Amino acid sequence: MTADPRAAGLIAVLRESGITDDKVLAALERIPRERFVPPTFQEHAFDNTALPIGHGQTVSQPLIVAMMTAALALNHRSKVLEVGTGSGYQTAVLAHLARRVYTVERHPELLRDAEARLKELRIRNVETMAGDGSLGWPDHAPFDRIIVTAAADEAVPPALIEQLGPSGIMVVPVAASAIDQRLLRLARQRDGTIASTDLGAVRFVPLVSEHDHGGDRPRPLSKEIARLRRRP
Repeated sequence: MTADPRAAGLIAVLRESGITDDKVLAALERIPRERFVPPTFQEHAFDNTALPIGHGQTVSQPLIVAMMTAALALNHRSKVLEVGTGSGYQTAVLAHLARRVYTVERHPELLRDAEARLKELRIRNVETMAGDGSLGWPDHAPFDRIIVTAAADEAVPPALIEQLGPSGIMVVPVAASAIDQRLLRLARQRDGTIASTDLGAVRFVPLVSEHDHGGDRPRPLSKEIARLRRRP
């Protein structure tokens, strides 16, 4: 993949915004964002802004992509679960930095388009599934890293926490209220408990579950972390 000359300007903007991870910046410069943007928004492909991709979804602002990716602390051995494939842009960035990416998207049309883009770019270390991302991908768990690109409603889905492996890291936006979303970095400690770091305010589309969780209803994040801390 050859970087578009406009990508250098975007990378400069990201550096000025505080992104210092050179590996993440190199991945963003190499991935052709214009391939993941609808034709009507091509002139804005390298703007530092989110853009609509249909079905009420967006391709995330490059600054947010860079921030979330850096927070994952990926390496060439990482096995990653992505919840919310969208256009496949974040997926492509992850695939450049990780060993394997498993990505779940609830809109089959978006997933088909993302699969085609990844194939065109010869990105081969990605497996895709259409389904409810809040349930994760149990068949391939546990994961070294989990990234969620839609905002959980007051709580991180328990299935995702359960699928986070030893020393694993999850980056997930959580809706603290109707007008306040916080980006959280959850890290599993050696004793199995979860340490949470607030990375700041964000704005994502909601994480929608197509299944009734019944008795497995997600707990508020503070209660979920407290429960995990009590484990032997």
